[in-house]
Amino acid sequence: MNKNYIQTAEEALLHTYNRFQIVLEKGAGAYLYDVNGKEYLDFAAGIAVCSLGYGHPKYKEALKNQIDELMHTSNLFYSVPVVNAAQALKKASQMDRVFFTNSGTEAIEGALKAARKYAYTKGTGKYEFIAMNHSFHGRSMGALSVTGTEHYRTPFEPLISGVKFAEFNNLESVKAQITDKTCAIVLEPVQGEGGIYPAERAFLEGVRALCDEQDILLIFDEIQCGMGRCGTMFAWQGYGVKPDIMAMAKAIGNGIPVGAFAMTEKVAEHSLAPGDHGTTYGGNPFACAGVDAVLKIFEKEHILEHVQKVSVYLEEKLDALVKSSDVVEARRGKGLMQGLVLKKPVGDVVKKALEHGLIVISAGGNVLRMVPPLVITEAHVNEMIGKLSKALEEA
Repeated sequence: MNKNYIQTAEEALLHTYNRFQIVLEKGAGAYLYDVNGKEYLDFAAGIAVCSLGYGHPKYKEALKNQIDELMHTSNLFYSVPVVNAAQALKKASQMDRVFFTNSGTEAIEGALKAARKYAYTKGTGKYEFIAMNHSFHGRSMGALSVTGTEHYRTPFEPLISGVKFAEFNNLESVKAQITDKTCAIVLEPVQGEGGIYPAERAFLEGVRALCDEQDILLIFDEIQCGMGRCGTMFAWQGYGVKPDIMAMAKAIGNGIPVGAFAMTEKVAEHSLAPGDHGTTYGGNPFACAGVDAVLKIFEKEHILEHVQKVSVYLEEKLDALVKSSDVVEARRGKGLMQGLVLKKPVGDVVKKALEHGLIVISAGGNVLRMVPPLVITEAHVNEMIGKLSKALEEA
């Protein structure tokens, strides 16, 4: 049955992904099932999206109820879900103002526009951004412009001007790029696509101090590392370094296409005004009902506490694997965002893992990435280790 679906798909879809030859049909908990009924333990979660796994009853109930009420209306009006979701996300993020988008890429676009509008309103003449090497922020023209991986950018140049790149976790490198035209510094507290690199606390503290000294805005991209993945609601809260603007998406909707960028009141007062930025679908009632449901479930089911506990067990098991395996060099990561540095091609391991019913993905060339649903248990970790060990041996 897979072959029929795959052939039909390849005749119709634009070939912009190197897709696996699997057709998924349904999910339950931490598992996915293909059209032939094969079960896969999912340690990718739709690339860090499905924080609650698949088929959470309260989440499904909230979305089904919203379908009966209201799916979409213009942003010229408020809706009950957008009010509830904005208040809940404001509280969770500890920011002051929220703008809902359709994706993480759009959230980055809004954050960049907000930073430039802030500089314009203040009359500083600033317009330059400093981003990090090996970063990833999305594939639109603005997001690509601050993505610090050359092969993503090159085919689409010239991109937005006024972007410089510094070394992640190297404060002197950041200092060297600052000029009197620098309006914002943008970075991921934990780099995802670049290879699972957590920021050092001293680095984030140093960047925050530089921004404060020179009226430069600090933008955090928490699209992948945020929303509980690192053991706090957003990764910056674990470091104690608050940004001026933050982009988020993925897990805030648990599968609904939704993102957001949030900012402090200081930025909001001097940046985007009516007419500067907008969206047709961003913040529609259906998407916001999903966001509100996710945040309620996080609180009621103590998801953060669960992540803190199970991530310790995951790290212990991965560290043991590093010691016992000849092909795993190191582990790095934070919370339920983990990477294994491999001595053999990651793609081969990913394919072998699929054969054994395990979904994992790559990052940064030689890194095996694990970003499972936040509801996984120690039993799931044990199952993953068993399947992954076989894949490492056979790849």
